[in-house]
Amino acid sequence: MQKLKNSELLLSYIREGRTMTQREKLWLIVSLSIPSILAQISATVMFFIDASMVGHLGAKASAAIGLVETTGWLMGGLGSAANMGFSVQVAHFIGANDMEAARRVLRQSIVCCIIWALVISITSLCISPYLPYWLGGNEEIAHDASLYFAIFGLSGIFFQMEGLAGSMLKCSGNMKIPSVLNIGMCVMDVVFNYLFIYILEMGVVGAAIGTGLAMLVTASAMMYFLIVKSKMLALIGRPGSFKPREDTIRTAVKIGAPMGLQHLLMGGAYIVSTVIVAPLGTIAIAAHSLAITVESLCYMPGYGIAEAATTLVGQGIGAGQRMLTRSFARMSVALGIGVMTLMGVLMWIFAPELMALMSPVEEVIALGTQVLRIEAWAEPMFAAAIVCNGVFIGAGDTLVPAVMSLVSMWAVRLTMAATLAPKYGLKGVWTAMAIELTFRGSIFLTRLFKGNWAEKLKIK
Repeated sequence: MQKLKNSELLLSYIREGRTMTQREKLWLIVSLSIPSILAQISATVMFFIDASMVGHLGAKASAAIGLVETTGWLMGGLGSAANMGFSVQVAHFIGANDMEAARRVLRQSIVCCIIWALVISITSLCISPYLPYWLGGNEEIAHDASLYFAIFGLSGIFFQMEGLAGSMLKCSGNMKIPSVLNIGMCVMDVVFNYLFIYILEMGVVGAAIGTGLAMLVTASAMMYFLIVKSKMLALIGRPGSFKPREDTIRTAVKIGAPMGLQHLLMGGAYIVSTVIVAPLGTIAIAAHSLAITVESLCYMPGYGIAEAATTLVGQGIGAGQRMLTRSFARMSVALGIGVMTLMGVLMWIFAPELMALMSPVEEVIALGTQVLRIEAWAEPMFAAAIVCNGVFIGAGDTLVPAVMSLVSMWAVRLTMAATLAPKYGLKGVWTAMAIELTFRGSIFLTRLFKGNWAEKLKIK
């Protein structure tokens, strides 16, 4: 049997316009996905352990974090949108073998993303005293929730730089360094959290401080490997201007703005979902938050494969290879569906044991198990939505997918959740979630196979 070539060599085939066999394409997708999947899973394990540590402090502590968690996702999503607005451009330039242009975009991205991160952090700090009450929280959890969100918001600059450097390295085809560093961040997060939550007895606030410190160390290391060590993108010894240029910013906004709007409105939808859950009581809030953390073990592999798809599609478009780009897109989606279907089966089987790791409260375990088993049925189509979105991001096609996601979330999930929650409680909310994810996956698959996303880009 012929030995498979390494991923770096196969990536050069894209830039050089060389032909790849189906086996080589599948191997390239898998080899780029595995490090990213491991990093995604390790990040999920980090949140899993965080939630478990806090969960063992009691339902109130879990509810405090769960109340503001979705708003934290919103702020993080806005940062990620800015990162992708620049990193997709870098992927296209790398595919076209124009490394100087790629580095030019990188320099500008550092300045722009630092400014954007400061805006997000200041906003988070300003709204933190009021946020828990806006979300329907009561006095017994509002104080801890406010402090947690304020500290998490102040860590936004670390999150932004870690995300920017990781996205740039991945778009250049380097999945290993970001993955290893993200795994290291998980280990540090556990150590720091144990120190601040238990040794220093800081509780919920300690969880935020521990996570922030882990992000700081990881962001520093990630930027070092990007700016100093990257073969394609290192800036040391390669002088150039950091002044933002109009054409680069315009393209970044064209790519990133729909993603930012999507994160904003999707984050808003998650916040509305939290508001729907909040009146159901502390047990429901805790079960909802912890079950979301458990479920993320299922969908993180999908995001890992989506990142590989973004890299491959981005470089394929830069190289002008239409058929290869389509092939990478469809094979990535099929792989994602297969992996997440298996994960859904495992989640359905082991839901009680997973929830027991998160909380000692029997009522939380029982309710969390029920909603996880509802959600397990939606995992295959959730995979389709995740990986298809990664494909479209790599193509720079972000507006239509953003609209599709927003319509699905607001018109299907929230409408059904608000209708079902009063009668069926948290199970009704998660039933609405499962139906919506299935619908979203279906419309994303339709767009993928219809092909308009590629036609509009004029791929050769």
